[in-house]
Amino acid sequence: MSNDIMAVDPGWAWAPFEPSAEQPWNRRRAAHLCRRAGFGATSEELDRIVKTDPTDFVASVIRQATAAAQIDPAADALATAMLATGNSKNLAAWWLYRMLNSQWPGDNAPSHSPLLEKLALFWHGHFATGADKVDDVEMMFDQNRLLRRHAVGDLGTMVLEISRNPAMLVYLDSATNRKAHPNENFAREIMELFCLGEGNYSERDIQELARCFTGWEVRRNSFRFNRFQHDTGSKSILGETGAFGGEEGIAVVLKQKALPRFIVGKLIRFFMFDEPSAPEQLVEPLAQLLRRSDLQIGPVIERILASNLFHSSFAVGRKVRSPVELGIGLLRCLHGSSNLELVARGLDEIGQAVFYPPNVKGWDGGRSWINTSTLLGRSNLVGEILRHDKTRFAGQSLESLATRYGVASPPKLIEWLDELFLAAPLGTRAKQELVEFAAQTSGNSSRRIAELIHTLSTVPQFHLA
Repeated sequence: MSNDIMAVDPGWAWAPFEPSAEQPWNRRRAAHLCRRAGFGATSEELDRIVKTDPTDFVASVIRQATAAAQIDPAADALATAMLATGNSKNLAAWWLYRMLNSQWPGDNAPSHSPLLEKLALFWHGHFATGADKVDDVEMMFDQNRLLRRHAVGDLGTMVLEISRNPAMLVYLDSATNRKAHPNENFAREIMELFCLGEGNYSERDIQELARCFTGWEVRRNSFRFNRFQHDTGSKSILGETGAFGGEEGIAVVLKQKALPRFIVGKLIRFFMFDEPSAPEQLVEPLAQLLRRSDLQIGPVIERILASNLFHSSFAVGRKVRSPVELGIGLLRCLHGSSNLELVARGLDEIGQAVFYPPNVKGWDGGRSWINTSTLLGRSNLVGEILRHDKTRFAGQSLESLATRYGVASPPKLIEWLDELFLAAPLGTRAKQELVEFAAQTSGNSSRRIAELIHTLSTVPQFHLA
């Protein structure tokens, strides 16, 4: 197979992955899927997953996410407690808890779906809204509920609802939109960042779409249409003309050919590889699928996760872990629990505070996660989580966890950690150096294991998803 992504055959790329002797469906491949579709998996989960056909497993993951999306988190006791504080930084701990306590499909799996939480994080970065400007925790929570409700469902409905979402309108200075002075901020972002991408609209299209949104405002933290402030005149947008309101203007945008290509390109980058951008011949089949599916997101995600391309060298080890993937993945794979407010602060320090994206473009991702400062900070966060007095592993110590899996000796422990955490396996020499390090580390067994994992976090492969 060519190493050039431009030369990849789309028919092969999007065909379902079929295990073979050369490419077996094993724990390492299952771990790759769980890192990308969620935040990793425990040893028990990997053992269960490899007994299932990979295509069937992906289908079950989609079904689980679809069902979980209909369960409103508003009654969540932890959410209620965090909302009572009135502080969006505290709300971050609630979301991290959901990510951490999600489980893959299986017997008695809870409603928290790893894929749903991962997609909610994707859409949070796509429709980026920051609590630094929207100083209302209820608004931010309601937007999170909106994104989760439609994360794997109808893209058109999600775009329409986010357009009338109070947090979004406040964030883009559209809480009061008057016909005498149409606000172009939201119209611009709808076209540039949310739906079409640069080069697929004109400045005139933005101006005309902005007129559609006049009269849209926020009153008492709720969306309201003020008909007296709406421009009822004719507008021309992207080749269509009419006395459009906001809903009709969005409908025009949703019909554009650029929309499915733009969204699919971002989904491929999020789930498969940071760079290069997916070539047109790979984007187009999924763009057509999105359009044929009436903008249903689930079929596209299913095709991506079950594909040959997803399990190939073009995707494996070709993404940098985001801070959330790093911190939650560490705990998730080790049955871990910890002080999630501490984790949230640590994620903020290395560049990803949930509910606080840096700007309307969201997080850049990829190589931007890594620099000399954040690389040290990422390793320090791993060490801080492991050593914190509230951190537990299946309710016990690291030593107990290692004994439970029969991996207490340094060689077995390193093999186990390599399979759980690393997209690109360690070489023989690196493994031997870690064995020697473990043998020389003083302290009790839990401390030695923690120091070994902390040291492993300084290895470049640890930071690849």
